[in-house]
Amino acid sequence: MESEPEPSTSNATASSWLCRDDFDRERMLDMEDRVRPARRRTFAILAVAIGAVGPWLGWWPLLFLIPASLCFASADRLMPRVTKPELLMFAAWIGSEITIAGAVALEGGPRVSALSWLAIPVITLSTRFSMRGVVAGVAIACGLVLAVAFGIDATAVLNSPELVTAPMVLIICVAVLSTPLMRSDIQHRSDAVIDQLTGMLNRNALKVRVQELTQQSAITGEPIGLIVGDLDHFKEINDTHGHSVGDAVLKEVAYLMRKQLRAFDLAYRLGGEEFLILLPGSDLNQAEDLAERLRARVGVENVAGGIAVTMSFGVAASARDEPFDYSTVFTKADSALYRAKREGRDRVRLAEHDVLAVPALA
Repeated sequence: MESEPEPSTSNATASSWLCRDDFDRERMLDMEDRVRPARRRTFAILAVAIGAVGPWLGWWPLLFLIPASLCFASADRLMPRVTKPELLMFAAWIGSEITIAGAVALEGGPRVSALSWLAIPVITLSTRFSMRGVVAGVAIACGLVLAVAFGIDATAVLNSPELVTAPMVLIICVAVLSTPLMRSDIQHRSDAVIDQLTGMLNRNALKVRVQELTQQSAITGEPIGLIVGDLDHFKEINDTHGHSVGDAVLKEVAYLMRKQLRAFDLAYRLGGEEFLILLPGSDLNQAEDLAERLRARVGVENVAGGIAVTMSFGVAASARDEPFDYSTVFTKADSALYRAKREGRDRVRLAEHDVLAVPALA
């Protein structure tokens, strides 16, 4: 008899002190794509500002922008490969604050108005991280204000405390004002991209993620696995037990599947009883292994008060060092799912190579 697979422990890494769950992480990744162009423009503005005062205060601060830009570029490249990209991005954020602090220190410390520039990165904290991240970021920014001010000219600060109180108040006010505005935006966006029944991401979120993965695969060359799953005989559950029980089954099955995923794997409800999982960095064999674990885990559980359910899965993946084409990969996985259904259900089937692509995100 085949032994039952052990439940994955990857869900233990799904949360961190910066992101509570995979939805927070997805939001952070989405927001990072939006912030990236603005961040580049901000660095350009800082470079121009520092250059403008260079004849009087020196050109050395410009050198600090180079490691800062490299730090963010490295973070952008590595995020698809790490289990907790929020930690990497927070480290890059700290690097940007240290960059500004170093530039201000070279320009003269507390007597330079540029000390207030440490408030600029604080604006982005609430767009990416939980409240803990915002508080930690504000504490770091205020700590750098004190370090630069007292480290360069403590006497000036003691004689004129406003040299540090003014930029610190600005930092705190920026955080206080930006956080509720961003939280409201997050709530509205969450309502648009999260399936309210299962808590999984929906088709709207899938469209955004597919675009990101397409771009990332072109850069990294990593394969991307895709699993399509469907509850077997779900109509019979609704007809026999009612739609409220059917809804409870969907919610519990969604929970069981999410527990098996890595932090950067994302699950979506396509509609009805059909689900999709994107697996960055996973080839066909790795995606098949996960699909088998999902099938086994769902099959051994009694959900919604004692109902036994099974699932069928279709698996496909893009090739390593080839661009990820969602339509092609989805169509192959969907075809494999239909084969699993035809062959008796409660099984995993792999994609065949001769399936034509048709768009599936319309």
